Amino acid sequence: MQSEAERVQDIALMSKANIPIEFIRSEHEQPGITTVHGKVLECPTIDFSNQDDEEILNQIVEASRNWGMYQIVNHDIPNEAISKLQAVGKAFFELPPEEKEVYAKPPDSKSVEGYGTKLQKELEGKKGWVDHLFHRVWPPSAINYQFWPKNPPSYREANEEYVKHLHKVVDKLFKVLSLGLGLEGQELKKAAGGDDMVYLLKINYYPPCPRPDLALGVVAHTDMSALTILVPNDVQGLQACRDGQWYDVRYIPNALVIHIGDQMEIMSNGKYKSVLHRSTVNKEKTRLSWPVFIEPPQDRVVGPLPQLVKEDNPPKYKAKKFGDYCYCKLNKIPQ
Repeated sequence: MQSEAERVQDIALMSKANIPIEFIRSEHEQPGITTVHGKVLECPTIDFSNQDDEEILNQIVEASRNWGMYQIVNHDIPNEAISKLQAVGKAFFELPPEEKEVYAKPPDSKSVEGYGTKLQKELEGKKGWVDHLFHRVWPPSAINYQFWPKNPPSYREANEEYVKHLHKVVDKLFKVLSLGLGLEGQELKKAAGGDDMVYLLKINYYPPCPRPDLALGVVAHTDMSALTILVPNDVQGLQACRDGQWYDVRYIPNALVIHIGDQMEIMSNGKYKSVLHRSTVNKEKTRLSWPVFIEPPQDRVVGPLPQLVKEDNPPKYKAKKFGDYCYCKLNKIPQ
């Protein structure tokens, strides 16, 4: 178990005007210097209630190729299911430290599941201003309930309800993205593991930070997943890189933020692009976000789909087991 002093939530309580040196980013990363201020990125917003299937397909394909991220509104996940998911996650992080430590990620664990702070090998020993909780929410055979908080009591019910609605969105996205590559509707989902695809929930908890101009919550990265579906709270913090510049992404209440992940880029042989993004922190307010990473099973070999590889379009990526891909990425080993 980590000593409690290492939790960012506790460090935040002790930090009044300054922050520990290991949270201060180098100048090429500091949001105060590297953010384009006064301009909010209007990444594509796609209305899922649109009856014109072709229009939705074109919008999703265009956004997945040129942006790697978009927001979906009118997605049929009830607002109440989203707000309950958010309420129970927030309540967990407001528990006393010793109650949260019960769910701490075991030190020798090969999995990311559990409550924790450190995630990946950070260059220069830097740290992100964030604590997290990871646990799988689908399929039932992959769920490890020891990492699901017992408190608040409605935690499990709220998560299961949200995931029940999420399936429809996932299936629709995979189908449309598949059709957008000129393939049958089920090909991409099949390639990513079909019904064995894993839904991994992460709750990011970014406490108030006295120097938000110097720190980052999560550093610049692309997601390892095939797709990521995220709901944030209303505190601004998501940034995306566009033409080498960092911009705030506009917050839309109850929208789902979609990120194309690395596995989707690999399967599409580079047609769809995984998005480079990061999160900033706020001086007064706590930001939370709930990404669900839609991933192949660990032993699934993922590579460019054979149907997309031709003489004039050779494979741009190596095929490898998803688990090996993650290990390399988290430990900064070239793929």
